[in-house]
Amino acid sequence: MTPAPVPFNRATFGSRELENVKKTLALGIGSGNGAFCNAAESVLSSMHGGSSVLLTPSCSSALEMAARLIRFEPGDEVIVPSYTSVTTVSAFVLNGATPVFCDIDPLTLGLDPSKARELVTPKTRAICLVHYAGVPANPEAFRQLADEYGLVLVEDNAHGLGGTSGDEVLGTFGDLSTLSFHETKNVSCGEGGALVINAGGFLEPAQILREKGTDRTKFLNGRVDKYRWIDNGSSWVLSEILAAILSAQLHDFDSIMKTRRSLWENYREGIEDWASSKGYQILPPDMPHTAHLFYLILNTEEEQQRFLRHMVASGVTAVFHYQPLHLSPAGARWLRDLQQLPVTESVAKTLVRLPLYSSLQPLEQQKTLEAVCSFDS
Repeated sequence: MTPAPVPFNRATFGSRELENVKKTLALGIGSGNGAFCNAAESVLSSMHGGSSVLLTPSCSSALEMAARLIRFEPGDEVIVPSYTSVTTVSAFVLNGATPVFCDIDPLTLGLDPSKARELVTPKTRAICLVHYAGVPANPEAFRQLADEYGLVLVEDNAHGLGGTSGDEVLGTFGDLSTLSFHETKNVSCGEGGALVINAGGFLEPAQILREKGTDRTKFLNGRVDKYRWIDNGSSWVLSEILAAILSAQLHDFDSIMKTRRSLWENYREGIEDWASSKGYQILPPDMPHTAHLFYLILNTEEEQQRFLRHMVASGVTAVFHYQPLHLSPAGARWLRDLQQLPVTESVAKTLVRLPLYSSLQPLEQQKTLEAVCSFDS
């Protein structure tokens, strides 16, 4: 019998998650704003230096809230990466902004500060960073750039919970930042996200948007005797059942991160000499990251495709990642004349990712390492 292939991702839940869900079900509570929601928001707030945190059904929802809070006017622009999830950009488009695609830094795979500076115009209202793989995308430089031009800085920190840049925590550089708790993330509740609010003036409008455009939060806090329709919002509250799972994961955050970092280091130690001999790029050992992804950048697109086929044949699920949004059918309409994003396009054609999740077993990782190192370019 052929053994099952090593999957790319496997959600990892334990007894604490189950007990929390049982407690929630026993109380007959499924909607949001319950004890587990409040507890998870409190933990996340502490992780972000006391900033206000609002749980959402997804990181996409949090991004849409962030974009709505900026209040774009027709013609306003937002500088965004093309090498990212579609909702990093579509959230702004849905809320009236014109995306301006910017190339990425070849080391961090986040926005290149010098390239972004060249794209700032009088129409620019915001910049959105992505900390790819939890590697800091030079947030200090972007904070300075945003302050210099009076721009709103948004951090899409879906990969970077708990990460740092210098002495500061990722997700605290932006006026607004977002988190993901999708099942592929280090901390997961299946589907979920959060909006982190670091700048003044955004909290109350965000609470209104999240509660379908009403001041229900004020009502729940006893500040008004009834709640009313105030603005055009949506239902962006995380279910208490999912928050119960998230609370358990946050309780075990240090343990989860220790496990993932150990697995990440095993990959690095097992691959770095082989990768160096082939001219392949892996993250340098002194580069900060959150052990969210382990990726290699090969030399050519043809190598990428052969590598992925080789891994499948070896019983391991390895995958590529983002396809450039500026070359997609929907994104191409915003590509400026003669604009080129060479690093983005090269990385998309050559990057591959290996299985990495907390329940990855030693034999599974060893099988993956053997498969990788047996690839003949």
